[in-house]
Amino acid sequence: MVGAVVRSGRSEVVVVGRGPVATALVASGGPGARILEDVPEDAGRELEGADAVVLVAHPGDLSELAGSTGVPVRDRRASAVARARRVLEGARAAGVPHVVVVSSATVHGAWAQRPPIGDDEPVPPPEEAQEGLVGDLQAVEAELQRGRRRRTPVLTVLRPAPLVGPGVDTMVTRHFEAPRLLTVRGAVREWQFLHLDDLVSAVRLVLAQRLGGTFTAGAADVLSPERVEQMSGMRRIELAAVTAFGTAERLHRVGALPAPSSELAYVVYPWTVTSEGLRAAGWEPHRSSEECLQELLDQVRGRLGVGGRRLGTRDAAALGAAGAAVALIGTAAVWRQARARRRG
Repeated sequence: MVGAVVRSGRSEVVVVGRGPVATALVASGGPGARILEDVPEDAGRELEGADAVVLVAHPGDLSELAGSTGVPVRDRRASAVARARRVLEGARAAGVPHVVVVSSATVHGAWAQRPPIGDDEPVPPPEEAQEGLVGDLQAVEAELQRGRRRRTPVLTVLRPAPLVGPGVDTMVTRHFEAPRLLTVRGAVREWQFLHLDDLVSAVRLVLAQRLGGTFTAGAADVLSPERVEQMSGMRRIELAAVTAFGTAERLHRVGALPAPSSELAYVVYPWTVTSEGLRAAGWEPHRSSEECLQELLDQVRGRLGVGGRRLGTRDAAALGAAGAAVALIGTAAVWRQARARRRG
């Protein structure tokens, strides 16, 4: 990991959350850092004496969401929002000067010909129809926006590009476990990643400089679809958007895909980020997108995600919706094309 999470004046940094992102932050923080999976209603006592609190809103691990399988969307989302509220209120009560929230650039959405995401781009409000993790993060950010009305603590939101690193398991990493790379006709899906080490260094920087506001974070380079195909050795299959998303929605309705079809957008459409604010403050990522993709490919080698389930894995039935969609939709398309050739 890159150095230690900076502490100043007080005794510790408290990381709230689970999964590889929280683990990386604590591992980098030295003896004064500690982790809490959650905070109680009276969070002020738990946070007393902390120099900063880092709330991990996006754990970077789909298995951490397994406990939410079967939980109504409204209840799951309310729980995420309540945790963010407890962190802010607890930090304020304990006099903690700085709260950093690790979210995701997915909150801004993805679509064909999408321009790079800047720090100040507004986050759309969560929609009732948005059932997946993206909607949860949007709801958390809406709660954070309400918290900004108070001057203390300083509040920082980091929105990284797709994460890569030890233990990271997301809808994007699952995409590379599928048999084919799904592409949507008329869209050029450029790829950008961020290594956990560089996310840690971004957190260190905003803590050291007590930076408030919102910041995107991504590797300096962006990979073309052709380069991703070349590196992965995966063949792509191109479908019309209506076919890809329509099939994903039908699979979701029958329970084959747990996440809504809208989350398929994040593997077929671009959502690269500018990182302008962090770079202006002196942050430089050390891992390129190409290096991140190579590490990702090494990690997923030998895995196969089909129908939302990793073969040989017991607890992944309801996870990796995007990767599962690629497998199911892509395989179905291959079968249709093969049948058409036989008939011809």
